Amino acid sequence: MKRFLLLVLLAGAWPAAAHAAAPPAYAGQCGVPDTQPVWAEFGWQNPQFNAILGKQGIVVGVSSGGYGAQMRATGAATVYFDLNFKNRVGTTTAPADPSVIPARVQSFFTYAQQQTGCTNPVIVLNELSGPGLVTPWSANNAQYRADVLAFVQGLAADGAHPVLLLPSAPYTGGDGGVWWQQVAQSAELVREVYIGAPVTWKLGPVLGNRNLRTAYRQAITDFTSIGIPAGKLGLMISFATTNGYGGRNELQPASAWYQVAKWQSLAAQQVAAETGIASVWSWGWGEWNPAEQDPDKPYAMCAWLWARSPALCDAPQAIPGFDSSKTEGQLSVLPAGAQCLVGKQVLSNGDIAQLSAVTGDPQTAYSALYERLVESASYPVSAAAVLAAENAVIRQEFRGSRSLYVAALAKAHASVPVARAILADQLRRAEVERYLPAAAPSASQVQTFYASYPDLQVRLVQAKPSPAWLGRAGKGLAIADVAPDRLFTMTTGSSASVLTSTGTYAVKALQDAAPLGAVPLGQARPAIAAALKAFAQGAAFETWSVAKQRGALATVTCAKDDLPQPAAIDLTQYLPFLRLG
Repeated sequence: MKRFLLLVLLAGAWPAAAHAAAPPAYAGQCGVPDTQPVWAEFGWQNPQFNAILGKQGIVVGVSSGGYGAQMRATGAATVYFDLNFKNRVGTTTAPADPSVIPARVQSFFTYAQQQTGCTNPVIVLNELSGPGLVTPWSANNAQYRADVLAFVQGLAADGAHPVLLLPSAPYTGGDGGVWWQQVAQSAELVREVYIGAPVTWKLGPVLGNRNLRTAYRQAITDFTSIGIPAGKLGLMISFATTNGYGGRNELQPASAWYQVAKWQSLAAQQVAAETGIASVWSWGWGEWNPAEQDPDKPYAMCAWLWARSPALCDAPQAIPGFDSSKTEGQLSVLPAGAQCLVGKQVLSNGDIAQLSAVTGDPQTAYSALYERLVESASYPVSAAAVLAAENAVIRQEFRGSRSLYVAALAKAHASVPVARAILADQLRRAEVERYLPAAAPSASQVQTFYASYPDLQVRLVQAKPSPAWLGRAGKGLAIADVAPDRLFTMTTGSSASVLTSTGTYAVKALQDAAPLGAVPLGQARPAIAAALKAFAQGAAFETWSVAKQRGALATVTCAKDDLPQPAAIDLTQYLPFLRLG
């Protein structure tokens, strides 16, 4: 084992040139399309399958017999599909003697040439055992990995294009990561991602497609995160009908399976376009046993191929009632420049960038904009109300000077539209809080607050109509951070019209501001109770908002499925002069 690990550690890092622009991985060899990705289907000798797969533009995986020659005669390209890789290299517990590997490579390569009619065949190796085994490996597994590495290196040296199938997620830590980097220099790594059709169908078009794309991306990221280029990677998707093999899994009706097949193709296309992977493979068409002899397979195959190109199979004609939508649940519905569609509302990258200038953090801006779109769908705010709030801010905070207001916004990297949206957020929040229950605070809670915040400023004021921050009384103590800030800048004895998120109040300052601790508890009790209730309403709002946002994620479509983090964000922390109170 030490000898093997030394061999692995001596392997150089991935060549820098491998990350540069390169021709498609298959480069048109032996009739395989000169595209990236290459799409290939595991073939099976069946008249119905042959009628679908036997055409130019299709790549078919073949094994023994005359099937390969038959498919090539129809115009299809063929690659060799080895169903018995363990017979070449052994297993993790019983690896092959390394001395036999070179001879096996030569005889196997020659056979693959014969079966594909190609001097430089694509050879699919099914499959690597134990890709997730952690290091340090056992002596047997270390030898097994050495055998696999030697086998694919030998095939590549002979001119083959080895494709190594992986049935589960890899362990890429430590020496394991070095092994993956080394084997990828000689072979393409294709991750089998088998998600049962019932799971996808139950989730529906939005969540189902998102789940597929997320799984496919992760399968690629597992390798690109350790420096292996996407052009050395691929995906395999199952259409098996034996329960537990990630295919149909008894999904009924058959039309549901056909839709899932379509979604699987569209999801793979999306991820392939994003990542630049080398290939996408379908598996499960083989009719090995009664469980796999499903008469619906040809129709699922047709739906799978049609989603890629209608020229490959006419699913709408072949399948009665087939849903031919290629947009439902797909990222293609996003307009140019959009990060998300929230219902019919667009959350644009431009909006995120604009608000990020204020928050200093794109993720905070993203969450705040998402919160706004979700809440505004249920609680719109009129333009007139926003303009009234803006005029009040200018009057109260900037002595009526609009130029000073605009200058303050510019200093905070905000614009007038950004500020108006933040004002609307506050008005909306106040409207929602009116309908949210908040329990009256207990005597002990009032006592605790009084003892905990003796330095908090309070001021005796008179207000009409009676506001919530005075406990719905016309006269009482106003507490800072709950009552409007304007109340604490007024001169004693003066009056002012104060606009808040809950309305406009005629206020008179009756006394100078003082610390809460300087006021007897009995006098402060109503104000403290009002403050605690306001805090409870704020907490209730945050709970309501986050729950509503989480629920909306089930219908949201976002670029690369990069979803916002639900949160209740007070943007006045960045622009405090906009706070309405």
